[in-house]
Amino acid sequence: MEETSKKRFHIDWVLVVTIALVAAFGLIMVYSASFVRGYDQLEGNYTYFFERQLMWLVVSCGLFLFLMFFPYRHFRKLTPLIMLGSVVMLILVKTPLGIEVNGAQRWIGAGGFRIQPSEFVKLGVIVYLAYVYSKKQAYINDLFKGLLPPLVVVGFLFGLIMLQPDLGTATSIVAVAGLIVFVSGARLLHLTWIGGLGAIALVYYARSAEYRMNRIIGFRDPFELGFSDGYQLIQSYIAIAHGGVTGAGLGQSVQKLFYLPEAHTDFILAIVSEELGLLGILFVFACMVVIILRGVVIGARCRDAFGSLLAFGIVFQMAIQILFNAGAVSGLLPITGIPFPLLSYGGSSLMVTFMSLGILANISRKTEKERSERLDRESVYDDAEQEVAATSSNVTPLRPVRQFTR
Repeated sequence: MEETSKKRFHIDWVLVVTIALVAAFGLIMVYSASFVRGYDQLEGNYTYFFERQLMWLVVSCGLFLFLMFFPYRHFRKLTPLIMLGSVVMLILVKTPLGIEVNGAQRWIGAGGFRIQPSEFVKLGVIVYLAYVYSKKQAYINDLFKGLLPPLVVVGFLFGLIMLQPDLGTATSIVAVAGLIVFVSGARLLHLTWIGGLGAIALVYYARSAEYRMNRIIGFRDPFELGFSDGYQLIQSYIAIAHGGVTGAGLGQSVQKLFYLPEAHTDFILAIVSEELGLLGILFVFACMVVIILRGVVIGARCRDAFGSLLAFGIVFQMAIQILFNAGAVSGLLPITGIPFPLLSYGGSSLMVTFMSLGILANISRKTEKERSERLDRESVYDDAEQEVAATSSNVTPLRPVRQFTR
């Protein structure tokens, strides 16, 4: 009965269980990292951030289950609507519906409800590029007909996100686009030229404002700007050093006591390190490696070009977010404001991550179902051949008919 159920649903339990482990762990760490802030700033409501994260987690799980059983191939028809919605949401950010936080206008909403459109655009771009480049496989090596037109659309979305401004998210979208183009089979020469031009543009943009350059300087030598742009990274260093190998204990972080800004969002990994030490960090990254490797296997096994590119795009997006966040927390990369997937506090990021993984689980289901059916057909064919061979071996061959002639 259990085997029949597995064959019927083809659920990727390794992927699903690992996601559930990280999500539950993230919920615990959000509570640990935020209860002091909630008690101090929200009139003693120390569970405020935990309750909101739990609410978003329930919604995200519902979206995950829906998308795990919603045929991913339907997204082909929905791609124009997805891109139109992405553009509209990014434009709404600059209208009165836009909400400004810490000098950046990246959210839309009203009252206590708000979402971050650029998070949803990440997934929209992946769907769009997977759809377009799966159709352009015959002429992907044609720079002007096959390769560039979709990248112009991505460049337009990049510009809208930079108006917020949000260099971290915009850069991650461009990086994912480049990787999708690479696995689509584009020429390396074309990728080199486009990548070089993109790098020049990013360097120019980073040097065009003093606060952006200060972030880079703060990343290279945080102690030079210890009371401004380097302060957050220094506090992260202290948290990591305090944690050591085994950590100070769950809930025992000192840096979350208003020393480390954004302790429950962008820098939650530093709190994990302080409270659970190197062992906690290894647990998080072991789970993430499992999710990413499963995604790579799913993308490689999928025989549908659209599904394969979609799976790789989702994996690339997760890997880049992990790289950017962990690099910022450890001082290996500039601070970009990129949340850690499934771990950081934030409804938009959590929903989009679960939606992406739901689509990945759906691709896995479809691929495994087709693979199982193919193996069953081959098995039936092999059994038939063996039966014919066995039957033939048990039959006495007929003697040739003697021909008589007059």
